[in-house]
Amino acid sequence: MPETQVLERIKDAEREAEEIVAEAEDEAEERIQEAREEADQIRAEAREEAEAAAAERLDDAQADIEEDREQILEEGREERESLESAAEERVDDVTDYVIDLFEEAVHAQT
Repeated sequence: MPETQVLERIKDAEREAEEIVAEAEDEAEERIQEAREEADQIRAEAREEAEAAAAERLDDAQADIEEDREQILEEGREERESLESAAEERVDDVTDYVIDLFEEAVHAQT
């Protein structure tokens, strides 16, 4: 085989090798880009799921707080009614006591 043919075959082989390397690099870049896009998508989905879970927990907590608030208010109303009732029952006794004190004060001055 003449030397020029050998050189031509070597050059062809080098060009073919360069094309194979370039294709492999392009394919690797493509795969890397696809992996990055998939990772971005996974992160976005995870973020959305986390935000949804946080919102659900917040809603649950707010419902619990509202339920506790209503219970506390009801207990406060019941306590107020009990205190008002007890105070009303003592009005006559207190009135009598104040009148007695007043009469004693008046008698003490005379």
